[in-house]
Amino acid sequence: VQLQASGGGLVQAGGSLRLSCAASGRTASTYAMGWFRQAPGKEREFVTAINWSGGRTYYVDSVKGRFTISRDHAKNTVYLQMNSLKPEDTAVYYCAAHSLIVTAPVWDYWGQGTLVTVSS
Repeated sequence: VQLQASGGGLVQAGGSLRLSCAASGRTASTYAMGWFRQAPGKEREFVTAINWSGGRTYYVDSVKGRFTISRDHAKNTVYLQMNSLKPEDTAVYYCAAHSLIVTAPVWDYWGQGTLVTVSS
């Protein structure tokens, strides 16, 4: 499975961004998909994930109510809609694929990361 993340950028606090992660590979649609982020000097942390069918989603408490993960099987793409962004959301965001959803950054496949910068 190959993952290509895009959509990062610079936004003011309170603004919105939508990240995309395009997956390729014959079995890509059977994997759970997730987003992690890593701020400078910090460890990579779990943000959100969606199971293979799209029927279950999980979020870290700090983004609940602001971020929404979704997936489009026809396009083999996962989206992360980020609203009400805060400066503490600034990080490199990585999409990932794994056979099941775990919050540890031990997922099998990773995209290259896309930088999100939120200015105050």
